Amino acid sequence: MSNNSQAIPGQSLHAFWWRYVRLPLVLLVVGVALIAATSLDTVLARALFFDGTRWIGAQSWWTNELLHEGGRWAMRLVGVAALFLWGISAFVKRYAGLRRPAGFVAVAIILSTGLVGLLKSQTNVDCPSDLAGFGGTRPLVGLLEDRPDDLPHAACFPAAHSSSGFALVAFYFLWRERNRRLARAGLALGLVTGMVFGIVQQSRGAHFISHDVWSAFLVWTISLTVYVYGFRCRVWGARKSAVPLENTQTVPS
Repeated sequence: MSNNSQAIPGQSLHAFWWRYVRLPLVLLVVGVALIAATSLDTVLARALFFDGTRWIGAQSWWTNELLHEGGRWAMRLVGVAALFLWGISAFVKRYAGLRRPAGFVAVAIILSTGLVGLLKSQTNVDCPSDLAGFGGTRPLVGLLEDRPDDLPHAACFPAAHSSSGFALVAFYFLWRERNRRLARAGLALGLVTGMVFGIVQQSRGAHFISHDVWSAFLVWTISLTVYVYGFRCRVWGARKSAVPLENTQTVPS
């Protein structure tokens, strides 16, 4: 650790983690319950993205090439850039101070997108465009419902593309203890990018809104966990403008 970094006792780490995950958890539970009770997934899809015969973003250059493919490569570039900075910081002295923050951003982004992608491949949930009434032929089967054996394997939940945008919330944690304004900008960047990517995919018939809600929660929890337990709430030396670790005690490293 750097001289101005501090180690946080394990008990305080757990309290900090819970304080920052409990509100997103409540929002997830309420949001998922609301979506299930109101059939909001299909209602929004029909009202905003499916005109009865086609998905409005399915043939659009803006949604396909620019925001889907282009957005995918842009997020990969962010991850590669973080890995590159982490690598050269070990050999170039002037970049040594970037090793910890670059490592955190790289790990948070890779784990966030990787774990969401892994879940997507295993949950066996169809894309909206594959469902009857939305241009497809398959019945709507809920996440926890018994899926008929004759249906082919599906891989559309949670939403991977929006997770790559939400992964930018890592910049909130990166700047959290150094600069409030930059931390909030990082949070806004991640949430807005994730929501834009989510809307793009919903317009293409690739996801329902619930898929993006789950992705947002998973990415936040993964980034938070990496920040708290992988980097002990210290990815960059704290300054007076930092957001304090409320109700935690620190000891010199």
